[in-house]
Amino acid sequence: MRFSHSRLPHDEAARHRDRLRAYYDETWLDYRLLWLNRQNYAIHFGYWDEHTRSHTEALLNMNRMLATALAVRPGQRILDAGCGVGGSAIWLAKTLSVDVVGITTVGSQVERGRRHARAQGVVDRVTFAQQDYTQTSFPDASFDGVWAIESVCHAPDKLAFLREARRLLRPGGQLGMIEYVRTKRPHALADEALLQSWLSGWAIPDLATGEELCVAAKAVGFKDVRLVDITRQVRPSLRRLFWIATLLAPGEAALYALGLRSPSQHGNARGARDQYRAVRRGLWGEHLLTAKLGAA
Repeated sequence: MRFSHSRLPHDEAARHRDRLRAYYDETWLDYRLLWLNRQNYAIHFGYWDEHTRSHTEALLNMNRMLATALAVRPGQRILDAGCGVGGSAIWLAKTLSVDVVGITTVGSQVERGRRHARAQGVVDRVTFAQQDYTQTSFPDASFDGVWAIESVCHAPDKLAFLREARRLLRPGGQLGMIEYVRTKRPHALADEALLQSWLSGWAIPDLATGEELCVAAKAVGFKDVRLVDITRQVRPSLRRLFWIATLLAPGEAALYALGLRSPSQHGNARGARDQYRAVRRGLWGEHLLTAKLGAA
């Protein structure tokens, strides 16, 4: 994880993109069978408040919570940075009547997002493209909001994402991120090993601390930078994934030993268990970061 003013070397960035694409391509069935559903297509964690009664509700609540934090209004143009298979983008278009562009470096996710948008009747409001959210092709000041749910973790250079988000926002525009945040740097050796076991399994190079994210956001020109810990509200979702992965672990390990599960698939299962072990040790938490671009 870098907060430098230089981009990754081309070959290093290309290797990371290839690994990330392989991870999401090879683990799609895991997500499809065990997590998302046709109501939301979400591959992120859920947000549980006092009214939440199900996993499906929690996944939709995460969208509602971020939309409320950003005060999303009808007619705005939103960039979904790291859009997955289109769950949030489609929800935004259908629920709040905004125009959304979803971008991801994973080509298969772009195709799935387009199919889902057609099925949901929102192709007039939602488009998808295969692009890197740290270096897009969009003109300056193209969007009213930049939206990112559990996606910036995959960026080796978080500062590059923040700088690009600022470039893309119109005056008065807002950035909203829901992100995994490490509680300090570094942890003790054993704790750091556990954290890295999870992150490597999910093709995440490293996590920023909350302070690092806030300082970087201010450094690139954002105002009113706020960071809110939502780990308590997300914890039931983290626990749910842990128990699914734990119950399936013996069979998954056997399939991996027989060569019927790939290293990416096996790492995904390991990460599903280690993320919860790490959060119980206080090594990381889920946070909401919001920031504004000053009016012209």
